Amino acid sequence: MADEAPLLAIFDHDGVMVDSLEHHQRAWLELGRREQLPITAEFVKETFGMTNPSMFERLLGRTLDTPTLDRYTDIKESCYRELAEGNIDLLPGIRALILGLRSHGVKLAIGSSGVKRNLELTIASCGLDGHFTALAALEDIKRGKPDPEVFLVAASRAGVSPSRAVVFEDATFGIIAAKAAGMRAVGVTTTNSAQALWDAGADEVVETFAGYDVAALVNRLAQS
Repeated sequence: MADEAPLLAIFDHDGVMVDSLEHHQRAWLELGRREQLPITAEFVKETFGMTNPSMFERLLGRTLDTPTLDRYTDIKESCYRELAEGNIDLLPGIRALILGLRSHGVKLAIGSSGVKRNLELTIASCGLDGHFTALAALEDIKRGKPDPEVFLVAASRAGVSPSRAVVFEDATFGIIAAKAAGMRAVGVTTTNSAQALWDAGADEVVETFAGYDVAALVNRLAQS
């Protein structure tokens, strides 16, 4: 691969790298308690993968002013990190997937609707320092998934053409975003059914990344 254009694998964070739904639900519920907002665990699951501004707009039916949005976001994300600190692990197969991709010379990135400090917490807590060429998070985008912006930012920062990239996603919005970016999309059924991911346009759907065939993926990606 040394003489070829590089390949890139972009990982969504929540629901792909880590099973963080419960931590996020508890953090959102705590925000709702403190600020008297009508947030439920079901609402968080239904909107998982959306940006915070989009979630607030759906919840309240209006766009929040910047100071209020920033305050709500700070509360929610601080609560998440308090819950996740020391209580977050990589999902089955993810570490082997990361190492396998690197052994094939594939660059790695994270493209997430979450804030950057959450991604950095996972990287530090799970011993992943030095593995990722690029991070793209909420602070880096103006439009959340299903818009492809976050994945295009990740590819640009990694210096790889979108056509040479694959995205690992659990959310239908993320699959749609990956395909809109011109990338291959692999869905994992952490938070959505296989049919929902296929319907969103996934090129491949798996139940888990444990035992995933990295060499086959690299071959498919290199031929695209």
